[in-house]
Amino acid sequence: MFFFNRKKREKNFEKKFRELNATVLSEKDYKNSKKIEQYVVERLEQLIGVTKEFEEQKSEYRMLTSYLNDIQMLEEMPPEERKKISDIAMNVVQLNTARTEFLNSAKKLSDAQFVLLEQAEDELPDAIRRLTENEAYRDVLKKDLKYLDREKSEWILRREYLSGQQKRLKYLLYILVGCAATAAVVLWMLQLILETDFHYAWMGLMFVTALLVSGVFLRIQNDASELSAAERNQNRAILLENKVKIKYVGIESAVDYACEKYHVQNAAELNKQWAYYLEAVKEREKYQRTNEDLDYFNGRLVRILAGYQLYDAKVWVGQAVALVDPKEMVEVKHDLINRRQKVREQITNNLKLLKQQRVEAEQLLDKVKGVRPQVEQILFTIDKLCEK
Repeated sequence: MFFFNRKKREKNFEKKFRELNATVLSEKDYKNSKKIEQYVVERLEQLIGVTKEFEEQKSEYRMLTSYLNDIQMLEEMPPEERKKISDIAMNVVQLNTARTEFLNSAKKLSDAQFVLLEQAEDELPDAIRRLTENEAYRDVLKKDLKYLDREKSEWILRREYLSGQQKRLKYLLYILVGCAATAAVVLWMLQLILETDFHYAWMGLMFVTALLVSGVFLRIQNDASELSAAERNQNRAILLENKVKIKYVGIESAVDYACEKYHVQNAAELNKQWAYYLEAVKEREKYQRTNEDLDYFNGRLVRILAGYQLYDAKVWVGQAVALVDPKEMVEVKHDLINRRQKVREQITNNLKLLKQQRVEAEQLLDKVKGVRPQVEQILFTIDKLCEK
């Protein structure tokens, strides 16, 4: 029923960023200034996106505070002034009840959802388009992550197999050398005992030994080359996976924020509700053309509330019942307080994350001389946004 009711979301920004604990840079990369520059710039680009969302949360926090201030002002009004507002609001409630009864037969949206969509009417077409695109992009990134994780696992298994094979070949090499040495001793003893020239036997032994040892040694060298290539491919897969994770975290956050803002699970549901809303608007407009009294009292309510310099006088047209029933007003106030507390927690968590990620980027400033001015400018911009 309330225009600020929000569902709890299981994921938060801090949980998503835990997936990024594996650093993109290895110890060798810290000696490569180009890789460090690329890493810092990519991280800061992500931070700018997070900071913009952080700024939206701060704006929403200020909005909620303004609505709470309006409620406090209404509660502290002198009884005679409050009675004037209540009388007008009572007319609005009664007319709205009559209108709701007329629309009940085709009603597909709750009052709270209708009010929410009504307030966001101008931005909803673009919001639906953005949410649809973000969900599609998120699904693509999710597939990429699965593929890269599978590729990384394959290279890990390949490395383990090659390492084991190298050990077995080394043992085989030792055995061959031992067998060759034993055969040489036996041949030498036979030569002494029989006083016979074993020239061809010696040649054969040396040839076979050289052939087998060379074959095993070449196989060991080949496995070493393949092992090195597997390690490079594994590191490349990890690097790509972490880059995709950064993008996935950002897009998932945008999708979650939009779903929470409009009280939906996905873009399809939002689009469906938007269609219901447009249908309901047509029905309400049809009915409102014959209901001049409702327009009149709505206007009076807005004008009298606007005279008290409220943050948003028009919003109370959809919440006129709270101006009549103190219990409803208490519920609205309680809902706003809870919502503001959640937004405050999100702001605190995101600010902590921003500072943590900023410290990491700042620690690498000395290693990114080539782009240091640009990096410092980005850090300065993020600091300014966080100070507002």
